This record gives sequence, structure tokens and C-alpha cells, in this order.
Amino acid sequence: MKYDFTTIYDRHGMDALAVDAMGDGHAPDLPKEGFDAIPMWVADMNFATVPTVQEEMIKRIQHPLFGYFPASEEYFDSIIRWQKIRNGVDGLSREHIGYENGVLGGVISALGAFAVPGDSVLLHSPTYVGFTRCITDSGFHIVHSPLKKDENGVWRMDYEDMDAKLKANKIHVAVFCSPHNPCGRVWEKWEIEKAMEVYRANDCVVISDEIWSDLILPGNHHTPTQSVSEDASNRTIAFYAPTKTFNLAGLVGSYHIVYNKYLRDRLISKAEKTEYNSMNVLSMHALIGAYRPEGYEWVDELCQVIDGNMEFACNYIREHFEGVRVSRPQGTYMLFVDFEGWCQKTGKSMDQLIKAGWDVGVAWQDGRPFHGEYCIRINLALPLSRVKEAFDRLNKYVINA
Repeated sequence: MKYDFTTIYDRHGMDALAVDAMGDGHAPDLPKEGFDAIPMWVADMNFATVPTVQEEMIKRIQHPLFGYFPASEEYFDSIIRWQKIRNGVDGLSREHIGYENGVLGGVISALGAFAVPGDSVLLHSPTYVGFTRCITDSGFHIVHSPLKKDENGVWRMDYEDMDAKLKANKIHVAVFCSPHNPCGRVWEKWEIEKAMEVYRANDCVVISDEIWSDLILPGNHHTPTQSVSEDASNRTIAFYAPTKTFNLAGLVGSYHIVYNKYLRDRLISKAEKTEYNSMNVLSMHALIGAYRPEGYEWVDELCQVIDGNMEFACNYIREHFEGVRVSRPQGTYMLFVDFEGWCQKTGKSMDQLIKAGWDVGVAWQDGRPFHGEYCIRINLALPLSRVKEAFDRLNKYVINA
């Protein structure tokens, strides 16, 4: 490979929540003596970003003035080109694109533009814990439509349940996650089409979180929600970001794509009223660096690496972890693993299981806040050698101890 996905970096003291927050009461406990921490909880990567990000930032830092600035033409052109090449998007122009400090902030701005506190919002479950936190803290009521596994263990939407809950709760705003976090489903075009028909029949504005859309594993394809029909294009507010793709969350910076002028005007008006939604000049140059030709190559290699990690982890679980179930993700770098059978067999609680992993340095994440009663979410965006070490520890000290 051209890029390095094998180096193990020491992130301690380098502004890394994944390691520096451990043991503070809001994160995994520190491991027992004799074990180092393997960060597998926060959804950021333990890989160095593509070098062109740093190159663009360094070039800008060499000029000593950092005053007010407009977003550059290069910024917008980089997004338009990325969406065309990666997602086959035609007809995207500067007027359709707007900056967002973060996808979650954008989701709340969109909700505030089309609903009021106390209104119900439809989401699928399992549900990304960030949605739960920010939507409920903003005063909205979440109504869940559970995803269901088919006979092959593939997570599917229940369209009848979606329709019934939209009608029963008089819901007119839905939050859609594509690819899905935490399940890792990359929705097929026909699945999105059916979902959008349900939303259309219930006159719903659709807020589509597509931050994971670049992290698609081989054999799968991301279909932008807005691309499936003219109606979908006109009722959807979509959010994207280079932060998840290129490990730039600490720089802050996302963007929305909204084709419908009415939706766009309402969203922008809501976001601008607080004056909080302002781009950092370095995050602009980071996006430009990420979306250079080298970034396309880097992401392709990254997805191959993640796919290999997924293959190893899923096979290891099936071969060594009796009573543990996993559905192989089609995108993202997160595993959502079901330990119900293991807990029932051993008589151990989820709290005991999670703590046992932390004790041996496997800093995995409790899946219960994601609405997975017996689930743990595991980040596999780290060198394969560390993934192997983590699963060997789980096998030896936790699952088959």
C-alpha cells in the first residue's frame, strides 16, 4: 500500500479523547497493571490522516494573518468534485452547499427549522447515542422504529412500522442515518426508495446523516438519499463531513447539501440566528487537502484495511466466542456485537462483561445507550496488529476465561 496503516501511534497527551479521557468516570476505566489501553470506543481512527491535509494547513499557517475570511471557491469546488467522483452526484452547485460546525449541530438546526420542542421525531433503532443526546436535550421526543434482522442476519427497515408510527404520532420530521450507525448497513437504492416513499406519504422532511458515506467496504455502494427521486431531492437535508473520513474531528467542520430553496432558507436562517456556525480557516484548508487526488487514493486504501479488520474480527468471534452474534458491517469501522447468548450461558451481566474488557485494556463501548440491550460497539479503525491483540485478550481473559 502507498499509505501507512500499520504504525501504532502513542496518542497520550496529544488531545485524544480516546485515550486521555479513560478513567475519568465518563469513559472506559483504565486497564489493570500489566495491560496497555487499546482504544476501541470513540469513533475516531488510530491512523494518520492523508499527508495532503497537513500540507495544506502548513502552507496556510506560514502566512501570519488569520482574520475574517469567506469560504473559497476552491473549498466549494473540492466538495462538488468529491461528490461527483465518489457518489456520482450531478447538478451540485455552490448554492446547494453550506458550512456546518458539525453534523449533530446541523441536525438540531434542521429540526428547529421544521419542528418545535415537544414534537416527535422518527429514528431507527439501534440509534446513534449522539442523536439521542442532542435531540432529547433539545426538547424533542424520539419515536423509534426498530430495524429487524432478516434470515441472513442483515439489518432491514420495517416500512410498515415506520408508516404506522409516523401516522400515530403525527410526525413530520425524520432523521435518517445512511450508512447506518451503529449497525453498519449500507442501504441499497431500493431500500432508500421505499423509505422515501413512506416519508413522502406522511409529508416528512428528512434529515439524512451521511457522515459515514465515504467509509464503504468493498462490494457495497453508497447511494445519496437525495439521488433516489426528484421528491427525495426536494424533501431531504443531507449532512456530510471530511472529519469522519480523514480523522479530522478535532478540527471541526461539516457541510450540508440542500437542493430545495425553501428547506435551505429555513435551515440557514435557523443556523445563522445564533452566530455559532462559523468556519475555522484551518478546517477549510484541511478539507481542501483531504479532497485532493491523494485523498481519493488514501480512502480507497483505508476501506481495504478496515475490510480486512472486519473480516478478521467477525471470523474470530464466530470461531472463538460461543453465544456471541455479529452481523458483518457493509460500511463504517464499527462493529455492533450482541452478547446476549454469552451472558445467558455464563450468568454474567453486561456491566461485568464490559468491565472485564476494560480491565485488560480493551476499551470498548457499552451498546445499551444505542438501544442494544446486550450489545457492545467496537471501533476497528486501528492497525490490524492491535485488533488481533484486543481479540486475543478478550478470548483469553474475558470470553473464555
